Parts: sequence; C-alpha cells; structure tokens
Amino acid sequence: MSPAKKKSNTQDYLRMYRQMVRIRTFEDNANQLYLSAKMPGLTHMYSGEEAVAVGICEALTDDDRITSTHRGHGHCVAKGAEFKEMFCELLGKEEGYCRGKGGSMHIADQSHGNLGANAIVGGSMGIATGAALTSKYLGRNDVAVCFFGDGATAQGLMYEAMNMAALWKLPVIYACENNGYSEYTKTAEIAAGSITARAQAFGIESHQVDGQDVLAVNALAQRLVDRARKGEGPFFIELMTYRYHGHHVGDINREYYRSKEEERDWKENRDPIVRFRSWLVKEGLATEAEIEAMNAEIKKDAAEAVEYALNAKYPDASEVDMHVFTDVKHALA
Repeated sequence: MSPAKKKSNTQDYLRMYRQMVRIRTFEDNANQLYLSAKMPGLTHMYSGEEAVAVGICEALTDDDRITSTHRGHGHCVAKGAEFKEMFCELLGKEEGYCRGKGGSMHIADQSHGNLGANAIVGGSMGIATGAALTSKYLGRNDVAVCFFGDGATAQGLMYEAMNMAALWKLPVIYACENNGYSEYTKTAEIAAGSITARAQAFGIESHQVDGQDVLAVNALAQRLVDRARKGEGPFFIELMTYRYHGHHVGDINREYYRSKEEERDWKENRDPIVRFRSWLVKEGLATEAEIEAMNAEIKKDAAEAVEYALNAKYPDASEVDMHVFTDVKHALA
C-alpha cells in the first residue's frame, strides 16, 4: 500500500475497509440472485474495483454529488446506501430507492447525493457537469464527481462537458475507471493515445493513480476535492483497476478476449481488499480476528437484506406513471 497521511482515527480506516467489503458482499449476493433467476434483467458487477469508489467517496460529504454508470452498485454503496433498499430496488420492489423502477442500471439515492446510475455510456457526464454548475451558480460549497469507464472516453459528450467545465472552472472531478476493457475489447485497441492527455488538452489538471490502492486513491481525492471547493477545478483522474467478472453477469465465457491467467493474477496479487486488510493488520489498526468478525457481520446483514427484499411487496399497478410525468405548470410555479 502507498504511504498515506494518518486519518483522524482508526475508525476512519476501518470504515473504508468495511465499505469495500460491503460492496464485494453486495455484488456476490446480486450475482447469485441473477444466477438463481430471482432477479430480472442484467446487472454489471463492480467486484475488483472497490478501492476506486470507496477511496473517492470517503473524501466527499452527503452534500457532494456523484453520477454513476451501468456498473454502479459500488458507487451507490460507497456513497452511503443501505443493503435493504438496494436489494429491493434490484428486485423491483416498492421499498427500493426508486420504488423498484430504476433497477440495477438506474439506481439512485438522492439522500446521499447519488444522482443515479446511467445505462447510457458516458451519459452522466453532462449531469455531473450540470450539478457542478448549479453549485457554483448558487454559491454552494459542494463538489460533483463523475464516475465513468474507459470506454466512455470515446463519447463526444465527454469533450463537450469538459470544455464547459474548464471554461467555467467548475467544481467537478472526472473519475475514469480504466479496468482495461471496453465491454469485450481491450482498451488499448480502442483508445488511441493517452486518456489523461485528452483532459489536459482542455487545460484540465490530470492524474493517474493505482485504483487497487484505496489509500492512494483517497489521498489524491481528498486533495482534489479540497481544491475544487476553493474554485481550482475541474480535475481528471484515471484510475487503473480491474473487474473480476465479465462485462455483465451473462458474460461467463471470457477466454476469447482475456485469459484466466490474467484474471488470476489480479485476484491473487492485486486485490484491493486483501491489500488493505494486510495493511491494517501490519499497522496494528485491527487484528485478523476483528476483521473476520466484521466480514461475518457484513455477510449476515446482506443475507438478511436479500431475504427481506425477496419477500417485500411489489409496487401497485397504479404507480405505473408515478415519477414519470409531472404537472409542468405546477413545476414552474
């Protein structure tokens, strides 16, 4: 792990570890729900990338906004969402964060500043930039973070949004989760040149960081968030990471585009949770027994949340147009 400035107390570090394990545990359960045909639709696993979401979101407050991607469960958990409401959402139940209408790829949690996942590749870039513009226009002190994958750097919206953010010096951080693949194609085969250089072309300060090192991610995020609050944004981060699963839960035969040896290397030698756990024990911040107890508690919480969600009720048919249409005259009044 990278050396890092000590946080205020041990609980800060343990919370970061706990959040990473909560993401992994949530994804393990979501995957099983799909494989057992209990969850409708597709979902995209975030396992392996936990240090990115946690490292960044731990530098934010509830007033700060994030926008997410189709691979968005990790961001949602890291920004403060609860298991019960998340599993209810994935299963289309009334008590879900979006009353079961958002599902996996459109889950949102406004109470913690999560403006939502987005099934359109790069689709949230304009939303995050707009949130940052709102903050500056209203004189607020909050920051917006836009999570997106390396494949989204091929979308024209990214360049339009970054151009505006740079011209207006908006408090937004563009966080590119480079997991090495754009769906089923190596990023190197679809992205010419440097990804960070694309942001630098707009005069945006850019950084690259090991996305498997939660301390390095968090240290960088804290610095950039603080500077964004002072009006020094925008910023761009390329986070080098890896997804353990396929592009989506149905992508199980991946040998034609990446090897089992590659996957094994990342899991055995670069796992962000294993690395951080070892660091916590080495620094004397937690014992193996304490960490095992924490892991067991999280697994129990997830299992109970899944059981609750499976038995929760679906929204009534009368809600079909709820949150879809609005009274324009009333909204403008």
